[in-house]
This record gives sequence, C-alpha cells and structure tokens, in this order.
Amino acid sequence: NTDTQKILRLHIFHLMQTASMNIIDRDVSIPSRGIHGEAYRGHIMWDELFILPFLTLHFPVLTREVLMYRYRRLGKARRAAKKSGYRGAMYPWQSGSDGREESQDIHLNPMSGRWVPDNTHLQRHVNAAIVYSVWQYYLASDDREFLHFFGAEMVLEVARFWCSLATYNPDRDKYEIHNVVGPDEYHTGYPDSDQPGLNNNAYTNVMASWVLQRAGEVLNVLHQERREELMRDLSIEEDEIDQWHEIAHKLYVPFLDNRVISQFEGYGELEELDWGEYRRKHGEMMRLDRILEAESDDVLRYKAGKQADVLMLFYLFSGRELSEQFRSMGYEFSIDDIPRNISYYQHRTSHGSTLSSLVFSWVLSRADRPKSWETFRKALLSDVEDVQGGTTSEGIHLGAMAGTVDMMQRCYIGLEIRKDVLWFNPALPETLEGLELRIRFRGQWLQLSVDHSELSLRLMENSGGCIKVGVRDKTFDMVPGEEQSISLIV
Repeated sequence: NTDTQKILRLHIFHLMQTASMNIIDRDVSIPSRGIHGEAYRGHIMWDELFILPFLTLHFPVLTREVLMYRYRRLGKARRAAKKSGYRGAMYPWQSGSDGREESQDIHLNPMSGRWVPDNTHLQRHVNAAIVYSVWQYYLASDDREFLHFFGAEMVLEVARFWCSLATYNPDRDKYEIHNVVGPDEYHTGYPDSDQPGLNNNAYTNVMASWVLQRAGEVLNVLHQERREELMRDLSIEEDEIDQWHEIAHKLYVPFLDNRVISQFEGYGELEELDWGEYRRKHGEMMRLDRILEAESDDVLRYKAGKQADVLMLFYLFSGRELSEQFRSMGYEFSIDDIPRNISYYQHRTSHGSTLSSLVFSWVLSRADRPKSWETFRKALLSDVEDVQGGTTSEGIHLGAMAGTVDMMQRCYIGLEIRKDVLWFNPALPETLEGLELRIRFRGQWLQLSVDHSELSLRLMENSGGCIKVGVRDKTFDMVPGEEQSISLIV
C-alpha cells in the first residue's frame, strides 16, 4: 500500500499547512478548501467535523484554537438567533472573519446557464457539529479549563437555540423542527412549494436531541460555582433545563418501512429516479441537481441525495451509541438495523460531495470491508485525480483529505472514546496488512501497531499517570512505559 501511504502523507501535508502551529494565538480557523484556492471564498463551514478528529489525537492545541474561533463569534451567533426569533446562539452555515452568515442566495448552473435559488444556509446542523467537536475534544484531552471557561457556554447557548427552534405537536406528543436543510444539499425544500426548508430532517433532529442531552451533562461536569455563575450570566432557570430534557427525549424522527430512517418527513412520498437511464445518458452524475435543472426538471421530486445525510449518524456514532440515543428518544433502533439503512441510501446517492465517499467508506467498514476499502480509495483520490472534474484547481477538499487519514486513525482500528476509556475494536480490510501510528490521549502519547491478528500498545515514558484502555469487551489500566499485546484472533 505504498501508493495509499504516499497520498495519506500528502493529505497530512496539506492539513498541516492550513492548521499549522502558526494559528496559535491568532483568530483564525480552517476553511473547507484550506488556503489553497478561492472556492467558497475561504469560508468556514462544517468541515471541522471531519478535520478535528485527526488534530485532536495529535495536536490538541490546534483543535483548541479552532474551537476558540467559534467561541469568539458566540456574540454574533447570539445576535443571529435573536434576529431570526430564536434564543441562544445560531452559528452560520458559512462563516467568515466576523462570524455573520456568508452563504450565497443564488448560484449559477453552468449546464443551463440559469441562476437558481440557494437555500443551503438553512443547514442549522452546523450548530450540532460545533458542539460535537467541543465534546469530542473534551473527552480526548480532558481539557477542563477549556470546557469551564469557553466550551460550556457554547454548548449551553446552542442547546438553548435548539430548544427554541423546536415546536410541540400535540397530535404526536412529539417535538418537531421545521424549515431546515440536512447535509444532503439537494433537498432544500418540498416539490412545488414556494417555502424553503424541510420538516423533521432525521439527522438534524437526532443531533439536536444529542446536543440537549450533552448540555445537561456539561452542567453536571462543571464545578458548582461555575455552574451557578453560567446559569446566572445566561439567565438559565431550572425549568428551562427541564424543558431541554423533555424536548431531547421527545423529538420526532420519521421512519420508512422496515425500520429505515426517513431522511426527512415526506421523503417516502418522493419519486424514485431511474438511475440506470440517467447514467446511460450522462455517465458520471455527481451533480445530478444540475443535470435535472438543465432538463427543466427538479431534484426535489426524487429520492436522490447529493451526499450522506441519514448515514452521517452512523459516521459520528458507534452502533452502541446510536442505539442508546434512539432509545432515549423513545425509538427502538438496534445495530442490526444499520445495514438495511446503509443499503437503502447507498442506491439513492450521487456522491456529489467528496465527503460522501468518505462517510460511506466509514459506515461500510464493519458490514462490508472490501466495499469499504473500494469506497475509501475513491475518497482518497478525490483531489489527486480531481474526480469532480475541475474543482481541485479551486482549492483542495480539506475535510475529505483529513477524513481519509482519520479512516486509518480511528475507523479501521475501531478507536472510540467513551467516558474516560480509550476503546479499540480493530477491523482491518484484507488489503491493509497493518497500521502503525502514535496518538495523544489526555496529555499522553500512546504508540500502537495493529495487524489482522494482534494489537500492540505502548504508553510512552515521561507521560503522566495511568490511562484506561478497552479492547473489544475488556478494559485495563496502562502506566507509562508499559506494553500490551492483545490477540485479535477469536
């Protein structure tokens, strides 16, 4: 796999050019196209969701700096929420130097020459992505100072936003979130509707519930004095916290038949697209929305996605975590339901974003390792071969680049942090003989190597105290200088 390793190192090079030590103590973040081109005009989007996991486990100080960019724009996010009639903080889909919404209102379809409306600014899930990054950084670094002074305030204000965005439906005895857009940017509204946005995007609702639950957990982590101070400064009353709890456990999630999560309410009523016919006519269909618009048709009519939407849930959470999350919301969803969800959306996605192959590769890693590796290679070559036909010259896709490195770092070795335990559950593809890497967990360096038969761990000398490690279903403590070799043969 020398070719794979070479490209991965190229990706790390690009990542470290953008997120170098030079950003420390400077009010900057990571543009989705890095600093290598003018695409998206250098705006900050949700790509940190895919970028920060690598930085957190190698250079946590850089993750802290990127999150501080968000904290410094908390005031602007509060003003945006208030202007839209909400409480708390509403971060923009595309952020720039001052943190205001920078998303475009229209965009040009070069295939038809027409300007069409662009409502992607309704992707409120960027707020959940920010909280997710804050929480993952805290779990990996145990940086209580950051959580105490900065992170907690962001989490609480975003929770307050989700609470004010949700509306109660007495017929269902559920809370709903309307007029949003999910990660699949093709569906920004309903067919023949003059109102933008969708109701109950499943990814958005599940993430909103998760954020509201983390807000309660954050308050429990803080020292009593800081908790009282934040509640006083933010005017949070106990009954508001009770409301967060109620909404978190009663947010509505739409389902199709056979326990398949519906991308949004009404998705099942859309038409099926004749994918075979369109592939014969057009070949590659990454920008299916432009093809249909040029034919005076509309992608809103079809069960056809640009990129992973529902499946983002399986990217961010393990099967165990997701089952627990759904159970907390009043739904039965098991690990056994995951493959049919993957299969359903696998056949209805055009992969119009470089992030899409990355996410599909990740979610396929347990159920279909050969297909996962094949899809991973597509993501790996996104910029090296400019698979989108000209977009790389406008700037590399940093989220996809960092995500492919993270596939090696976390996905194939099954790295997961639950509470204070660093868990491993390796599942290498057959074509990948082994991996060697070093990660940083709570201020300590852990050297690891893994192949198909054995996982070897060594906690470096000159580290702090012991750390808790879990391999599959067993946990143990490691002290600095200790080595452990665990057989993976069942």
